[in-house]
Amino acid sequence: MPRTGRVVLPHTPHHVVHRGHDRKAVFVTPADYRYYLNTLREWKTQLGVELYAYCLMTNHVHLMLNPGAQPESLGALMKRLGGRQTRYVNALEGRTGTLWEGRYKSSPVQSDAYLLACCRYVDLNPVRAGMVATPGEYTWSSYREKSDAANVAGLIDPDPYYETLGASALERQQAYTAFVSTAPSGDELSLIREALARGQLTGDQRFVVEVAQRIGRRIEHRRPGRPAKTRVRKSK
Repeated sequence: MPRTGRVVLPHTPHHVVHRGHDRKAVFVTPADYRYYLNTLREWKTQLGVELYAYCLMTNHVHLMLNPGAQPESLGALMKRLGGRQTRYVNALEGRTGTLWEGRYKSSPVQSDAYLLACCRYVDLNPVRAGMVATPGEYTWSSYREKSDAANVAGLIDPDPYYETLGASALERQQAYTAFVSTAPSGDELSLIREALARGQLTGDQRFVVEVAQRIGRRIEHRRPGRPAKTRVRKSK
């Protein structure tokens, strides 16, 4: 069967996952993680792609990316990330062949309802995997940069909905920390996972209709429902 055409939208965040081939380890040493992040920093800047969240797990990566005005920039970035990391690992290990699954997964995200929820999902990956007890213990994610002024590395870009969490950087960090500490609902987790697995939209029926009108074709959406509106209490 022909594979489903990927939906990539301009000026829209996309939840992206790329897994290692046969789910084998992609990152083994701290240098492996740093090399990937350096490539990400370099090429997102060159291509004009914004990065709202990331988490590098042992055998896969989660990224929240906005391609800006050029949707093709998302694919170009993923191609460079995958290719450079493959060449780096192959040179270290004296091997040839692929490091990644052939096709990364992506899902356009409805910003007003799900962007912060998806960022929380990304930052909580190590906790769900049992690798750490709290997201702040994990080195290779965006959580520290969003929650602690002492760890601002300048890798992530301003997320327009993160920016509404407070009038100051400290207020935003405190509000995001509180938001992430609140466990997401089972429905929210299921929607995010299933949308990503199927390459569908992470959003409600209104978002599906809007996107279908924008691209001029029908969009499959198997789990319509009300948006899980993100309510984050601002710091006083």
